[in-house]
Amino acid sequence: MNELLTEIGLLSRRSVRRTLRQPALIVPTIVFPLFLLAVNASGLDSATKIPGFPTASYLDFAITVPFMQGALFASTTAGTEIANDIETGFLNRLQLTPLRGAAILIGQMAGAVLLALIGAVIYLAVGLLAGVTIAAGVGGALLLLVLAVIVAIAFASIGALLATRTGSSQAVQGMFPLIFVLFFLSSMSMPRNLIGVDWFRTVATWNPISYLVEGLRSLVITGWDGPALAKGFGAALAITVLAGAAASASLRTRMART
Repeated sequence: MNELLTEIGLLSRRSVRRTLRQPALIVPTIVFPLFLLAVNASGLDSATKIPGFPTASYLDFAITVPFMQGALFASTTAGTEIANDIETGFLNRLQLTPLRGAAILIGQMAGAVLLALIGAVIYLAVGLLAGVTIAAGVGGALLLLVLAVIVAIAFASIGALLATRTGSSQAVQGMFPLIFVLFFLSSMSMPRNLIGVDWFRTVATWNPISYLVEGLRSLVITGWDGPALAKGFGAALAITVLAGAAASASLRTRMART
């Protein structure tokens, strides 16, 4: 176990340094979600007048959206970096070392997850300054950051899976719009019980992203909502385990072919 942690640490430091040296990755991750938050909060505030809407402030309702978008950027960042290492032959060189496959995957995702954490702290700070109230209090705000990081790990695992399966950074980046579409087919913009279109509500109910959003949102609007949090953490962990296992299998197959 100690050897595995050491290997993860070595690759994590490389991943973090590489990510933090690329402003083109950092700036969009932070600025783009905040820009969309400002637009949505000002343009959709009238939605709070709908009977049954859970809060009187659309900003409170929408503040969790940047956390999800930051996780999506983590997916693209992690996948692109792993794909670049495959394309440049770095992964082949790693086969000459005793590094384990799990260490390679986890270490390569460290930079993307750290970037998501930095973004989450900034989103939360900006939201609080703009007047967002965390119903669950200080402890809820901290748990919000924890869940945001776990969601980022889940999406980074998806990025790692795409990278190990395709071996192409362009293919990973090309999947970004498709994943982004899933965000809009969830309860991100409207509570599921208020979605009037039957097929949309059905898709949102089956879409695991809805439960990630609702888990984060419950801490802001409801407080300590056990079922919502359990579903949010459960969905994030399930995605992490399934995508991580599939990425690990793809990595073993790819390394066996080279």
